[in-house]
Amino acid sequence: MQVLQNGRFAVSTWSLHRLLGAVYAYSPDPGKSAAPKEPYGPGAAALIDVPAALAARGINRLEVCSFHLPSLDAAYLSELRGAMASSNVLFQTLLVEDGDPSHPETAERDVKWMAEWIDIAAALGAQRMRVIAGKQKPTEANLARAAHHLNWLADKAEGSGVRVVVENWFDLLPSPVEMNWLLDRLDGKVGLNGDLGNWAAPAKYQGLADIMRRAEICHAKADYGTAGLDAEDYRKCLEMCEKAGYAGPFTLIYDSPFFPDEWDGILLQKQFIEDFLREAPAVRTA
Repeated sequence: MQVLQNGRFAVSTWSLHRLLGAVYAYSPDPGKSAAPKEPYGPGAAALIDVPAALAARGINRLEVCSFHLPSLDAAYLSELRGAMASSNVLFQTLLVEDGDPSHPETAERDVKWMAEWIDIAAALGAQRMRVIAGKQKPTEANLARAAHHLNWLADKAEGSGVRVVVENWFDLLPSPVEMNWLLDRLDGKVGLNGDLGNWAAPAKYQGLADIMRRAEICHAKADYGTAGLDAEDYRKCLEMCEKAGYAGPFTLIYDSPFFPDEWDGILLQKQFIEDFLREAPAVRTA
């Protein structure tokens, strides 16, 4: 298997939302404010310090949620890019967390707003920019509208060094049928970030086995119960990735109060996937 630059693991800042604290709700909706709010508490670390913290734990890829950027000024973006470079952390994806290209009334406004993030992603040195494909019900009209606007967005990103990707997320993409339809209409201009936690079991397993063959990156979210990580579900999701031939990076998505220290949950998931990958070749040849 090809060895990936900077390893096979990334972390999304969503996995550290309690540690980081404040969020800045950038939005195409003029009625929404980007003033900082603290829905998860005041936090104990700054985003600028995350690359070094990642590298110290043997992880050298990062995804940043747009709402975790405390500033969009060029000076700050340059400083954050420098912090990543000095820690040898690759900026895998900027996650743009608002907008709806499928909306019958605001899609054009929203996708133009999304396009403004291309320059921000490029300034940060991000390889990819994940956008929301759509939040509306998967009618023929809504899917076609999303495809039209996402094609336009991909054209805007051409030459920037930033690849636009979407995710199997929200009402527009409830199953592989809609996901594959959309990717087929985008004709390779937009990539797929496959998320292990956005669809519900048991149907999600075969769904993942289908779409992960097309995925470039993966949000490896684990479920937790009162006893901790749901190992059966996580292993089944990873088996579906293996079945699909997925060989890309895994972004560790920890979203649970089970561990007070979010790093504990992140590193547990990393160890789980490492153990699975060590066992997988033996399973394939058995």
